[in-house]
Amino acid sequence: MLNEQATGKASRASLHGHWSSHMAFILAVTGSAVGLGNIWKFPYIAGQNGGGAFVLVYLICVVLIGMPVMMSEILIGRRGRRNPIATMALLGAEEGSTRHWRLVGLVGVLAGILILSYYSVIAGWTLAYVYKSITGVFAGATAAEVSAQFGGFVGDWRLVAVCHTLFMGLTIFVVARGVERGLEQAVKFMVPALLLLMLTLLGYSMNSGHFGEGLAFMFTPDFDKLTWDSVLAAMGQAFFSLSIGMGAIMAYGAYLPQETSITGATAAVVTADTVIAILAGLVIFPLVFANGLDPAEGPGLVFDTLPLAFGQMTGGAVFATLFFVLLSFAAWTSAIGLMEPAVAWMVEHFGRARAQAAVLVGILIWALGFATVLSFNVLADLTFYKGTIFANIDYLTSNFMLPLGAVFMTVFAAWVMCRNSTAEELGGAGTLYKLWRLLARFVAPLAILFIFLKAVGLLPDFSS
Repeated sequence: MLNEQATGKASRASLHGHWSSHMAFILAVTGSAVGLGNIWKFPYIAGQNGGGAFVLVYLICVVLIGMPVMMSEILIGRRGRRNPIATMALLGAEEGSTRHWRLVGLVGVLAGILILSYYSVIAGWTLAYVYKSITGVFAGATAAEVSAQFGGFVGDWRLVAVCHTLFMGLTIFVVARGVERGLEQAVKFMVPALLLLMLTLLGYSMNSGHFGEGLAFMFTPDFDKLTWDSVLAAMGQAFFSLSIGMGAIMAYGAYLPQETSITGATAAVVTADTVIAILAGLVIFPLVFANGLDPAEGPGLVFDTLPLAFGQMTGGAVFATLFFVLLSFAAWTSAIGLMEPAVAWMVEHFGRARAQAAVLVGILIWALGFATVLSFNVLADLTFYKGTIFANIDYLTSNFMLPLGAVFMTVFAAWVMCRNSTAEELGGAGTLYKLWRLLARFVAPLAILFIFLKAVGLLPDFSS
């Protein structure tokens, strides 16, 4: 059995190429992880859930759940060297289990498609706001004028659709070029540029006169505002922010050279992703407080509230432009990762040329995106369960598909794959390996399931 596994693994090679270096992989996964989840979603969710208390729970989720899940995804991807669906089927059979594990890979790929369908629409907003910032439309604008700008923009479904189309076109272009010529070249430029823009904006925020207030809001816990929904939101945000549970990290792991340390790469990515999420809050909240705005504004915090703040600043047009360029870069690198698993599957399963597969998958995602495009205008009054169509897709993917996908991927790595397989991928059976095995076998899956079951009302209210 072990000899067959070793022979099978040795004969497998990625059909899509490899990352040229350890740093290229870290930049790629960081680029996939760092996106609107860090810069757009994290600050407003933190604002809605008590600031520092939410940040603390988020950090715990990242360390105890996010890291072992990400390591599991990467090692599965590198072991299988195929798209997530084929990798789960191949390793399921190889490890003496069943090929039905491919369903876990399928759910991950579908989650990526659904997330990108609305992610692309929101990312399209960032492109529109780059143009608005350059033309100075926010300079000296009142709150009513900024709100009217935002409402008028999202209310025009044709304009939103054009921006959605443009963003999907940019994403298709990069993915179609392959691993080294497309994905790697894009992240080598965009991830360092993103960090530079973030640090520039942080410097401005530190001189806003309200940096201490933003710092206190981010790091002073208010546990009275924490609910089980807040905990679920923190866990869902950790998955959304780290891009885990959707097959993107597994797909990137398939292109990872064997000599690269999975543990080291995961630690680097998780650290970078978390730092950027916190930096985003430290950029945004001081500006919010400096202008007497509401940090719990919701999704409109970035597109409705911040432009008002930029409009009152000296040089606000320049900094607004930098901020929305930053958002666009972050969204672009994440969108590439979200699209890759489905494209890899189509290339391998149907034998399509990569460019053709990227176009076909991109058109499907683009078409699905119109459900979100119309959620803010024509179909805004069509609400059910959690709200609009967009709100329901976001809730389904972030709070159901990603957590459950993460559980099954982690259980597969920690329980189905044998010790020899996982130890070989993680560089031996030392202390770090034993810690991963403990977290991946017990802590991460049990924590995810407990929080999930509590949030959907299948466990009693222990606080009463």
